[in-house]
Amino acid sequence: MTITHNYADSLSSLGQVITPTPLKEMQLAFFNASLAREIGLNKHIDSSETLLPWLLSPVTPLTKKAFAQKYGGHQFGQWNPDLGDGRGLLLCEVANSQGEITDLHLKGAGPTPYSRHADGRAVLRSTLREYIGSEALHYLGIPSSRSLAMFTSGETVYREQPEMGAMMIRTAPSHLRFGHFEYFYHSRQTDRLNALFDFAFTYHYPQFKHADNPHKAMLKAIVLRTARMIALWQTHGFVHGVMNTDNMSIHGITFDYGPYAFIDNYKADAVFNHSDYSGRYAFKQQPGIALWNLNALAHAFSPFVSIEEIKETLSLFETTFINQYQKAMTERMGLPATQEGVGLMQGFIAMIEDEQQDYTLSFRRLALSLSQQTQSSLPIRDFFVNREKFDSWYTAYQGAVVNRDTLAFNPSFIPRTHILQQAIEHAEKGDLALAQQVLKASSTPYNAKWDHDEIALPPKNAHQVSLSCSS
Repeated sequence: MTITHNYADSLSSLGQVITPTPLKEMQLAFFNASLAREIGLNKHIDSSETLLPWLLSPVTPLTKKAFAQKYGGHQFGQWNPDLGDGRGLLLCEVANSQGEITDLHLKGAGPTPYSRHADGRAVLRSTLREYIGSEALHYLGIPSSRSLAMFTSGETVYREQPEMGAMMIRTAPSHLRFGHFEYFYHSRQTDRLNALFDFAFTYHYPQFKHADNPHKAMLKAIVLRTARMIALWQTHGFVHGVMNTDNMSIHGITFDYGPYAFIDNYKADAVFNHSDYSGRYAFKQQPGIALWNLNALAHAFSPFVSIEEIKETLSLFETTFINQYQKAMTERMGLPATQEGVGLMQGFIAMIEDEQQDYTLSFRRLALSLSQQTQSSLPIRDFFVNREKFDSWYTAYQGAVVNRDTLAFNPSFIPRTHILQQAIEHAEKGDLALAQQVLKASSTPYNAKWDHDEIALPPKNAHQVSLSCSS
């Protein structure tokens, strides 16, 4: 239950200590007290009132060694060495009573040496989206960074237009990205790459430190964790939007929320990032891009792992992804993970895509149709235009179902883009009530109370939205 600065102390040459620059008229908007207890921070910050003074002072354990990390990354497939913490700072690490280490990272902290002439700020719009989105994925059971605190301000930040400035503190097992290892490998800074690996083994993968080949064991763990995470993204219709390698975590958690979205009307090629002109990061492309990114990361392991061993390790991605995806999807539908079950699952997805049905709601309605305790007001078939095709599929489905209680696998609530936008517009006027309601729903996504709540409904005029990377 201690606050440390292991990264800043051990890897001081891999970045720079920078004092955060407070926003004008900062106010604490949200504080995740349960997360603070879980990570052991409550032993130091026992209330939300303690947090802001600690952040505003340059000499507290949160701020005295705040560190801007240097890394690179493949952005839309192109290598960019000129990246790093341009608007964020690693504040510290905190350990709980079980010895689990968690990074605290301040986003929107002001200029750093890696800001590339930008202001180092974040806007309320993007901050609120990340705060809610990361908590939503956590409670859906998808590995993710978490949200500890969010701050509003009276400061104006300029993007496409003037917006309100904001900050958030997020947590993660670490903030080590694929791009960290790529940068020190491609820049041929061997000593620093070795130091980075030593740090990762010591604090994050100690179980592999004495393996026959520690680096191969670590790479394998990253491949497997990433494959399982992507399978859960696909299961829930989540589109990350900007899967650059600097936005990929070595822990296999969802990281760096930008133009993310959950699919409304199902389209396998859905794209939400308005900068993604080629559809590189479309929903259906995410598994392939994840493997591409892992291959880019694997170059940094090549001094320690043979090419054949790297190929063998990367080959684990596809089977792991398929197995996890089929298991999760058939579980959602109460089907066995057999060839028949997988075929019925694929048939259902094809039907909802053909008719542009809402993805999340279609699975929830299917779960309601099975439940003996809960009945929807309309039979699920009434939502389909091609009733004959649906009836044929449903007859086969009913004959194959092995579990009729699937509501716990099919959320009634996801933070849809349109409701997030409404919460942002209210928050920009000083009203956080809707944001609080969305956050509450995000933390209880399987609760039946949201089945008939307006904040859980799809948009009335469904169309594919386009979001900016600053979202």
